[in-house]
Amino acid sequence: MAIRPPILRAGDTVGIVTLGSPRDAETIDSRIQTLQEMGFNVLVGDTVYSNAGIVSASPAERASDLMNMFMNPDVKAIIPTRGGTGVSDIIPYLDYNLINRNPTIITGYSDITILLNALYVLANLITFHSLLLIDFRPTTPAYNFNQFFTATSTLTSPRRLENPPEMPLISRVPGNVIGTIVGGNLTSFVGSLGTPFEVDTTDKIILIEETHEAASRVYRMLAHLIHAGKFRDCAGIIMGECSGCYANYDRSYEDIINEVIVPLGKPLMTNLASGHGIYKMAIPIGAVANLNTFTNSLTVLETTVSLD
Repeated sequence: MAIRPPILRAGDTVGIVTLGSPRDAETIDSRIQTLQEMGFNVLVGDTVYSNAGIVSASPAERASDLMNMFMNPDVKAIIPTRGGTGVSDIIPYLDYNLINRNPTIITGYSDITILLNALYVLANLITFHSLLLIDFRPTTPAYNFNQFFTATSTLTSPRRLENPPEMPLISRVPGNVIGTIVGGNLTSFVGSLGTPFEVDTTDKIILIEETHEAASRVYRMLAHLIHAGKFRDCAGIIMGECSGCYANYDRSYEDIINEVIVPLGKPLMTNLASGHGIYKMAIPIGAVANLNTFTNSLTVLETTVSLD
């Protein structure tokens, strides 16, 4: 069983880091203000406002910022400003034994996916495919905040993961399986292949979502995962949205699911509110869940945070 980080409570300190691409100071400051208005104290990392082009700062500097947050006993949750690219750069610089001994809530999606899975693989820590700092704004749907705080601020268990009512989950291949959830953003998942932090998907439930990619690119990346054996021994598959993705070669994202994923014969659920979509489910990476496509349900079977 993976380690559950301590619960997040009102008034706690939240650490802000920039681990991939830079973000403008105006956006960062406005989102921090929202967190403060929610009642949280905010600790800003040294490189949060840095800009080194494609990434915010050197890999060692960004990793140091993250390690400082894990080592600070006052910090109860770590929220990256954004994803972007370059998050994988910091992974060799992290001390996973120290992280294992100092578990802390960490959340995000997009390129943060590669870190969430690395922390599960190398530190045995439950992480959260959920909100980034850019999502803490007044216009964010209440669903997103409810999901985040239910996952990180309650001991609710079991917890059924449900889409908003207007966005039904779709069960495509029948099955009823139990497994640990891994994965997230497709590009980042593929980027872990062949690395020390590659995810073992045996008996796992694989989450996949993507944004602003052509159907042909999605096809290529899914084929890469198939050739790498990632679907061979997995327990099941949950496909999130491909927000802003577009058809080409007369094929859409839905066509790719039908032509590439359905034939794998694994229990399959699609249309999950996740990651880059308007609605963002809080999905615990490293937690055990039940995927039951007979009842069209996805249920986390364990608490994802612990009492102090």
